[in-house]
Amino acid sequence: MNLEGRRAEELCAGLLQKAGLRILARNWRCRLGEIDLVAEEAGTLVFAEVRLRRDPRFGGAAESISAAKRARLVAAARLYLAGRPAAPCRFDVMLLDSLAPARVQWIRDAFTE
Repeated sequence: MNLEGRRAEELCAGLLQKAGLRILARNWRCRLGEIDLVAEEAGTLVFAEVRLRRDPRFGGAAESISAAKRARLVAAARLYLAGRPAAPCRFDVMLLDSLAPARVQWIRDAFTE
């Protein structure tokens, strides 16, 4: 991951914490993919995907989340959940089209699986 990607994830983790979520894992990796941030909010597990796109010629941050990317996130989340007590969960997306000034669009429960 590049420096800008790290800064974007750090910014989003701080935003989640300020909103009262507890960060459980960062950049959780498995054979099926990676989850940028895993957090907990009032008993709900939150799998957060951070997307930064600085160049609009290639589409915005939201457009970068393809069906294949969603499928990898869901598969990784299922593996994260394996062997853990059942808990409600959701997938949030945190979109940034710039770091300066940083504007984060936080979409809660961005997709359902």
